[in-house]
Amino acid sequence: MKRGLFLWAGLAALAVAGAARAQEVESVTVTGDPVHLLQAGANAAAFGLDKPLNETPRAVTLVSDTTVARYGITGVNGLTAITPSAYTASYYGVEGSVSLRGTLAENYFRGFKRAENRGTYSTPLGDAAGIEILRGPPSPIYGAGKVGGLVNFIPKSAAASDAFGGEATVTTGSYSKRNATAQFSTPVALVEASGGVHLYGELDDSFSFYRGIHPSHQLVELSGNLAQGDWSFAADYMYYHSNGDVQTPGWNRLTQGLIDTGSYITGRNTSLRDADGNGRLTLNELGGNPYTFDPGFVALACAGCNDATHKLSSIGTTTLDPRTVYIARGVDFSNTITHTAFLEAADNLGDGQNLRLQLFGDTLQNDRFVSYGFPGSYRTQIGEARLRYDIKRAFGLLKTQTVAGASYRYVHAIGKESFNSGVIALDRRDISQGPAANDIIDSPFNVDPPGTVGLAWENDVRTNTSDAGLFVTSDLSWNDSLDLTVGGRYDDYTVRSVDVGALAYEPGAGRGHDGRFTWSASLSYKTPWGLVPYVTSAKSSALEIGQAAQVSTSLLASNSWLSDSFLNEAGVKFTALDDHLQGSFDWYVQNRTQLIQGGGVTSVRGTRAKGAELELRYVATPNLSLTLAASLQHTTIKGPDRSFSYVPARTYGVTPQNGFGGSYVVFDFSTLAGRGGDYENTLVPHAVISPYLTWTSDQQSWGLWGAIFGGTYVGHTQQTVPGPIVYLSYVTLNASGFAQWDVWEADVNVNNLGDERYFTPGADTYSNLSALPGIGRFWKVTFKRLF
Repeated sequence: MKRGLFLWAGLAALAVAGAARAQEVESVTVTGDPVHLLQAGANAAAFGLDKPLNETPRAVTLVSDTTVARYGITGVNGLTAITPSAYTASYYGVEGSVSLRGTLAENYFRGFKRAENRGTYSTPLGDAAGIEILRGPPSPIYGAGKVGGLVNFIPKSAAASDAFGGEATVTTGSYSKRNATAQFSTPVALVEASGGVHLYGELDDSFSFYRGIHPSHQLVELSGNLAQGDWSFAADYMYYHSNGDVQTPGWNRLTQGLIDTGSYITGRNTSLRDADGNGRLTLNELGGNPYTFDPGFVALACAGCNDATHKLSSIGTTTLDPRTVYIARGVDFSNTITHTAFLEAADNLGDGQNLRLQLFGDTLQNDRFVSYGFPGSYRTQIGEARLRYDIKRAFGLLKTQTVAGASYRYVHAIGKESFNSGVIALDRRDISQGPAANDIIDSPFNVDPPGTVGLAWENDVRTNTSDAGLFVTSDLSWNDSLDLTVGGRYDDYTVRSVDVGALAYEPGAGRGHDGRFTWSASLSYKTPWGLVPYVTSAKSSALEIGQAAQVSTSLLASNSWLSDSFLNEAGVKFTALDDHLQGSFDWYVQNRTQLIQGGGVTSVRGTRAKGAELELRYVATPNLSLTLAASLQHTTIKGPDRSFSYVPARTYGVTPQNGFGGSYVVFDFSTLAGRGGDYENTLVPHAVISPYLTWTSDQQSWGLWGAIFGGTYVGHTQQTVPGPIVYLSYVTLNASGFAQWDVWEADVNVNNLGDERYFTPGADTYSNLSALPGIGRFWKVTFKRLF
């Protein structure tokens, strides 16, 4: 904690010095904002209404593409540098979604919810003109969603102009970083309509900090805008393909000594062998066929036992390199294709009225395999239509703006997974020696010869979901000071699911139909001296869905497929120094749910989070600017927690030699000592603080240059089982520099400047078995040319 406080104190002292300088010369008006930190004018990020950010009674952060580039943010996990409460535990090393306020957020595209991305592929940021980060439930306009938060991506686009322009970039860096982008915009005219088209393309063929992982992706996006008279049209299409976003749990065989010093327990199990020589363990090599409930089959996992049968031989120790993680090169894989489309036709009806018809589509296709025995195949097709009517009115001192409309969303999902037969054992592999045939489990993607019992799709859930909704949101402002924002939404859900898996442990089919009314209400007051205190209360509802948006038939049978969540929030927005200092402080309490699956058990558990958040953006002079994102939080798991979980061998008093060859599970987490009631989610740190300073030179005869320095302090975390392993607090420092001349620009980013050693705990049912070493010092250089 001291290191984090020293980091903040030092940067704050520099910022105060800059502020003092600005105040000494009162006649100078500061207008520069070279990093695009400050938000001015109306913005629809939180409510879908035109409202300035500093008057919006919700916790929301806007991040420009310039800020992303200057701060060296390469993935969604890096957003913790600019927004509070965005610390994200390792979701198998793939930056798919960010966690907000201790729970996984949802990804949106132009205000529409996309397919789930829980470590499926690395979410690209390159073509985002801006990123809107909302902490709390979505606006009633955006549809149903959980309290917690969302990240809305706004793509780059082109409006009508006479100019043709674009840019191209090339990036190289550590660990064979290789990336190239190109984009251009051009005016277009179609009959009497005029507008613009923007095309963006990206190729990435980089290796990872972690040995054996080679994530690559290709992205193409085409957007266009046309306007004719009172009519306007917008269209957007994005194609994304990734290959190599392989999931890894990181380090296994966790001990406190491993975390503190890197001392790893070595040894392999030899009681099981690959008898047919195909390079993996098929189920018959574990003694039988679990799909016929063969008594000869011996699972690698056991519950309530003190010996998992498969002992290690030749026990020893070695020191692990943080770049060495759980991976079987050439065996583990992940392939993803997405298509995303958006269409809008808008008619300006005059007199403050506007009518919009919006259509949205999103598809996801992902196949993956992790060699400890987890395969997944996901197919998601989403179609949504939204009709909205906007109207603004003024009645003397009372000003109103209202949005009302209807929406219909249809989702077809297929989620295939295997985790019920008990063949997953993370600790079985000695990662210091690499994979062996007797710790690589068979996969449904393999073709096994007759007589061989291979791993089948144990859950194969196909779901069709429809959601017909009506919504209204209204903002009432009295005398440009007292403001009330209220909104409501009613959703009518119909869900049908079947599970045709080989070992499903749940009903073969299920159906659900229900309706929910959700609402939000906010009251704020704009004072003459730049303070805007506010209070917000909201209730939201959402489906409990898996990684493909499938709904478990067991949840339909128990009528627990639709969950409510709640938020109470109080805060103050503030501006000062001619709006060159902007900030917010808020305190919140939220209650929401999490879906937990594993071992044939699907459950929904409740969480309660309390926290405080501070966000500052200060442009002290045209040269010096400062940002601060800080949060304090406590997240509680509501008991009794009946969820399934893998637990360390020591939980059952088993030694590493006797236990690491198999795995240990608990089907009811509340049966563990001290976990019978509520307990704290210690996988989320109490405190996260991210201060940054930016210096931008005056315009020189040749161009200009700048430098950025900052870092993030993250408090300690620990496992949630009794006798937990503790992951110490840490500070990562980042530095960047840029230079612009003529049509050229060069950017240099160095992340984790001090090569800090740190760990993030695993996620999901393996959170007490794995931890991912933090990425060491990383640099990249980007050259850009405008044309």
